[in-house]
Amino acid sequence: MSTPSGRPPSPEGPAGTNGQQSVGDLVKQASEQIAELTRQELRLARAEMAEKGRRAGLGGGLFGAAGIIGFLALAALVATAIAALSLVWPLWCAALVVALVLGTLAGLLAALGKKQLGRAAPPVPEEAVDNVKADVAQIKEGTRR
Repeated sequence: MSTPSGRPPSPEGPAGTNGQQSVGDLVKQASEQIAELTRQELRLARAEMAEKGRRAGLGGGLFGAAGIIGFLALAALVATAIAALSLVWPLWCAALVVALVLGTLAGLLAALGKKQLGRAAPPVPEEAVDNVKADVAQIKEGTRR
């Protein structure tokens, strides 16, 4: 395409200099684009976190329901054990034996749990603290020289 004078049209940009924009205009345009991109990314992150929150809530609810149903299944299993033992012993004796076995198991698990918690306390990364103290001592020694 040409102009009536036969020359191709010159592309005039906003700055009016052969389609080239000033550095200030380019910097302004880039900062506006970066700001808009940042806003879009934040909107996307917000929407994504909302969806993940809904899924986490649903998963937590389902997990809780599974725990309740599992507890009921365990209670039914205990009742079944009592009923089976009642065929051999009186009902009260069967219930007492099952209760004693479960109590002993609970006590054993509690003792093991307490032992593990004792190993975890205090909740301070002792090895890392010792390393930092050694590093500080070495730095102090190096500055004295």
